[in-house]
Order: sequence, then C-alpha cells, then structure tokens
Amino acid sequence: MSPTSKPITRVGFIGIGNMGAPMASHLAKTGFDVTVYDTRPETVLLFVEQYGARAAQSLQQLAHGVDAVITMLPDDKVVRGVILGDDGVAAALDPGAIVIDMSTSDPLGTRSLSEELKPRGISVIDAPVMGGVVFAKDATLDIMVGGDAQVIERCRPLFNALGRSVTLCGAVGAGHALKALANYVNACALINAIEALTIGKRFGLDPKLMAEALIPMCAGRNHPIEKKILPHILTRKYGTGMALGFIAKDVRIAERTARSMQAFAPLAQKVSELWSAAAETLGPDVDHTQIVRYWEEATGVKL
Repeated sequence: MSPTSKPITRVGFIGIGNMGAPMASHLAKTGFDVTVYDTRPETVLLFVEQYGARAAQSLQQLAHGVDAVITMLPDDKVVRGVILGDDGVAAALDPGAIVIDMSTSDPLGTRSLSEELKPRGISVIDAPVMGGVVFAKDATLDIMVGGDAQVIERCRPLFNALGRSVTLCGAVGAGHALKALANYVNACALINAIEALTIGKRFGLDPKLMAEALIPMCAGRNHPIEKKILPHILTRKYGTGMALGFIAKDVRIAERTARSMQAFAPLAQKVSELWSAAAETLGPDVDHTQIVRYWEEATGVKL
C-alpha cells in the first residue's frame, strides 16, 4: 500500500496544553497509537499515565514512524520551529507523512511551510478549531480544514475523534485564514457591544436591560450575516427596503449621543464616517446592503 493512501494509525501530538491535552486524549481513547511531546516533561508524564500514550524525549523521536504529526501550539513561528528547526520533526518524518497544524496560525506561514515540506514528500494541512477548552474536552470542536482533498480524507478519522463538524475551506492555509477572520468578526462584535453598553450607561440606561434587549434586536435571526449578507448581499438582491442614507443617519445619531455624553466611542466615530462616506459615494437612496460595493471597490474583489 502506498504511504500516501494507508490509514493513519500512529500519530505524534505536539503541545499538551489546555487544548492539546484533551484533544490528544480523545485520539488515544479512540484507538490511535499516540506519541506526545511538550516542553514541560511533567505534563507529558501525567498524560502518559492517564491515557497510556507514548512519551517522546525529543521532536525527532516523536516523528519516527508516525503517519501524522498534529501541532497545537501558540502560533506559526513556534510551529515552524518544531517542524523545521534544530531537532525538528521534518528530518525524521517518512515520505507520505502529514503535518496537521491545528493551532491558530498565520495562513501565509502555513503556505510557506507546505511549500518547504513538499519536496520531501510531506504534506501539510491546516485544521484550526473553534469552540475552546470546553468543546475540546467533549470532542465537539468545529474544525476548519485547508489542504489537498485526498490528504484531508486520510485525516478525517482523526477529525471525527476530535470534533462535531469539519468544514473544507480550500487550499492549504484557507482554514487558518477563516479561523482568523472568524475571530476578527467576534472581536469586533464584542467591543462593538461593549461600546454601545458604555454609551447607554452614560446616558442612564441599565446595562442588563440593554444587553437583554439587544439579543432580539441584533442577534439570532437579526444578525447581519443571516439576515442581510446571505439573502441580500451574496445574491445581489439588495432588497431589505432600508435605504443606505437612513442607516448612515441612525449611526450619526448614535455617534452624536456618545459625544454629547463625553463617552469613549472610537468605533462609533469611525463607523459613522464610513457609512456617511458610502452614502455620499453610492447615493443615499440605494438599499443599505449595497454598502458592500464600497468595500468591494476598495479591495478589488466582488463577493
């Protein structure tokens, strides 16, 4: 059987931290032959005692004879170091082996790593996860994967042991790109909500009342991805019935309210500037979902 088609049975797992430990434990409990490595020897020993895995004294020892190496590390620079650095696993991996980076890494770094390992017959796929420690512990992570489709299929039993869903994102690096963008959206939403609550508190509104009221107004079926991006922007229907100029006006009201309360509102100021600029460029009477054109023209893409 070709080394690029045989089932994955032996797995090296690098990074036995808050996320990596429960993930590696699921692989061991599922029946994979797991070897673990971490910079903290005591963590490795405890893991081996609990789950019957093998302990590697070095990265190259971990790499000997494994079908796949999974990394769960702080960033792509650390990943690159353990793969290509002194005593890195690449020197000991057999052709046909797979490096699976499940860290949250820079997608450009992932592509570069893939290009460097390709001449050695080693494949790279990126498979970052969403869900955090709680979901790592109960194996319900959502996994976003980038890379060669055949390589991903070889790895599917691993992913099935770790998560509840696998999203195929595209070429290598695509999973890491989507993970970073998802965190960007969530990070923006969090400080956006915090800014609104602090402005409202300054005005005299109760924070709990605001938070609970904003759920039906801004979350669930009223979230812009579900309510506007999918049905109106990606379809180019632009049929919400709300004019761009009206939204720009409403955002200006929110920004002026913040200023009148001497509230810290840098997001409101910038968002107001963007909506006003879009209304001036595209016209105030077009459907407000056409604001996508403002970004498309500036970025040189069409959604």
